[in-house]
Amino acid sequence: MFPAARYMEIKTLTVVGAGIMGRGIAQVAAMGGYDVTLVDTEEKILQNAYQIIQKNLQKGVELGKVSPELQAASIDRLNTTTDRALAASKSDFVIEAVPEIISLKMEIFQDLDRHCPPHAILATNTSGLSITEIAASTRRPDKVIGMHFFNPVHLMKLIEIVRGLETSNDTVAASETVAARMNKETVEVNEFPGLVTSRINAMIGNEAFYMLQEGVASAENIDKAIKLGLNHPMGPLELGDLVGLDARLRVLEHLHATLGEKYRPCPLMVKYVKAGRLGRKTGQGVYDYSSK
Repeated sequence: MFPAARYMEIKTLTVVGAGIMGRGIAQVAAMGGYDVTLVDTEEKILQNAYQIIQKNLQKGVELGKVSPELQAASIDRLNTTTDRALAASKSDFVIEAVPEIISLKMEIFQDLDRHCPPHAILATNTSGLSITEIAASTRRPDKVIGMHFFNPVHLMKLIEIVRGLETSNDTVAASETVAARMNKETVEVNEFPGLVTSRINAMIGNEAFYMLQEGVASAENIDKAIKLGLNHPMGPLELGDLVGLDARLRVLEHLHATLGEKYRPCPLMVKYVKAGRLGRKTGQGVYDYSSK
């Protein structure tokens, strides 16, 4: 059962940012029955996202996990636009999914606050930035919340729900309803740098890079040891390539600045990012994906 509604019914949902996370969020929102608008600054990014969502749904049908009826209904409920103001003006709930740069997020939230109707809830898909600071850039801090999704969104079950200082109970309840409609499980965590999962993941991934730098083992054997010895579904270096080493580095830099030396980024990771070896999205990270 969904949490009892003490807020305006949510029918329209906007996702800002059509990258890996944004398109995944848009897909599960459409599958959950919401009328979804996916927003980005470039039409070609939106077209690519739309095609990937279609492929994901088709694969779900082929695997017997998505019915043809749900596939068709989800595509029908999904729209794309480069007009963020227009999309915001029709939204009951907005989820921002842009890079982990707080100045960028605050700029977007200020814009959403201007254009969204007064009842609209604004969520940020941050892995550890301050909800309170982002909320303070708006005139509705009680309606601002963190919803930390995981990649790939259509397969991963968890969303971390994060309160800011002024986030209301109604906003939390509405966010849990949205998550439930997306067929996700939630955990509520207090605002703190890195939340729960990002702190652990960042530390494991960083330590794996230190071992690679020190020659403890090859990348393949580090990942194999963690998968077979600790029963992780992916090795930490594989996961870093999937998430994006630039994103992993930004999280580590934030944790290092706020929580201290144990999160100091490995110099080898910094070198990879400077070289543009960011992982799967660039064709090369710790591993080479150029032939795949």
